[in-house]
Parts: sequence; C-alpha cells; structure tokens
Amino acid sequence: MDARIIGTVMPVLEVSLIPGEGLVAEAGQLSWMTDSIRLHTSSRLSSSGGLLGAVKRAAAGAGWYMTEYTSSKYPGRVAFAAKLPGQILPIGLEPGIEYLVHRHGFLCGTSDVRVTLSFQRRLGAGIFGGAGFTLQRLSGAGQAWVELSGEVVQYTLAAGETLRVHPGHVGMFDATVGFDITLLRGIRNILFGGDGLFLAALTGPGRVWLQSLTISNLAHALTPYLPQPNPN
Repeated sequence: MDARIIGTVMPVLEVSLIPGEGLVAEAGQLSWMTDSIRLHTSSRLSSSGGLLGAVKRAAAGAGWYMTEYTSSKYPGRVAFAAKLPGQILPIGLEPGIEYLVHRHGFLCGTSDVRVTLSFQRRLGAGIFGGAGFTLQRLSGAGQAWVELSGEVVQYTLAAGETLRVHPGHVGMFDATVGFDITLLRGIRNILFGGDGLFLAALTGPGRVWLQSLTISNLAHALTPYLPQPNPN
C-alpha cells in the first residue's frame, strides 16, 4: 500500500492499492477512484466491530455505515479530500498504542483499524451548535489517517502536566493523556470573557495535537456573508 498526501490548504489523501489490500472509511468520504476499485458498504464490517461497533461509530460521529475499498484484479487508486482547510496526518496503530480524535477526525484506515466512541458530553449550542463534544477512539493494528482543521500545533506533556484548551481546538491526543471537561473559572470570565463556559483539561504524559480552526469560529466568520431571512 502506497499513500501520498497532495496539496497544502485543502489536502487530498491518495492511496494506491494492490489486489488483497483494502481501506475502510465512513460512507460518503470518497472523492475519486480508478475503475479497478471495488466498494462494499455495510454496518457490519468485522474490522469495525460488527453491529455493536456500528452503533458505537454512529454515536461517535463516524456514521452508521462504513465502506471498504479494495482493488480487484489490477492495482488501483482511491482518494479522500479534506472537508475543511487543514491537514491530513498519518497514524500508525499497534496493540497498546491508541489515539483519541475529535468526532469527525477519522478519514480512513486499513481494514484492521477500529473506530469506537470514547467520550461524549453535551456542552450547549454556544460551542457546537447543540451537537455536544465527542471523541473517537482509534485502536487496532494498521495505518489510519486523520483530518485536523487549520494549522496543527503539537505538544508533548510530561506526567502531571495539564493543558487547558477550548474544546473546539482539541484535534487528537495519545490515549495515555488524561482528559476531562472543566468549567471556566471566575464568574466574570464566564459572563464577559466570550470564551464559553467549558475548557478541556489534557493531562500528561503523552502527545497532544491541537487544531487552529474550529467549526464554531468558521461559522461565525461566514455568517455576515450568508443570505439573511427576510423579516417580512
């Protein structure tokens, strides 16, 4: 399997497959492919945990159905384009090495990568439009690719070291990192700070990948340019 990431601001992941190799992605992620690629969409893909895994994936924001892409008699290529300006990062998975990513972070992975719900909490419409905050857990043994928005800033936290982050900027972190949602301190900060009510507390040891672009900030920036409803 040969993979390359094309582009900068709106990157594309292109993976070359030979017969016998396969990729799994959420249904609807496909951008383009060669004619030699075959698709199989199911809620029961064994690589993703069967029916129970499908329920957990849906709760994690990864969708009820997953699609498996395989080559037929001849080598082929399949491509997945980023949905927002940002970066596509490759991740190597093996037993004992797991990652937690934001709810729409999983782009695709080899057939032995598992995507399950790890954390879910409703934080109100002010941060996520009422959808709440959800983390996916990536585990298994194989290769996965995740999509993070904007620029990506990586930190390595020492044991006991805590980084407090606006939840929308949490992109991905090692499963060894402790995670919790905390209330912003100070009544004046809550009422007048404009930063929301909640912060994510990430406590080491482990690596943390933060994303500079949040969906809420992007929506806020675009709002003045969208058609406004007619009051009449």
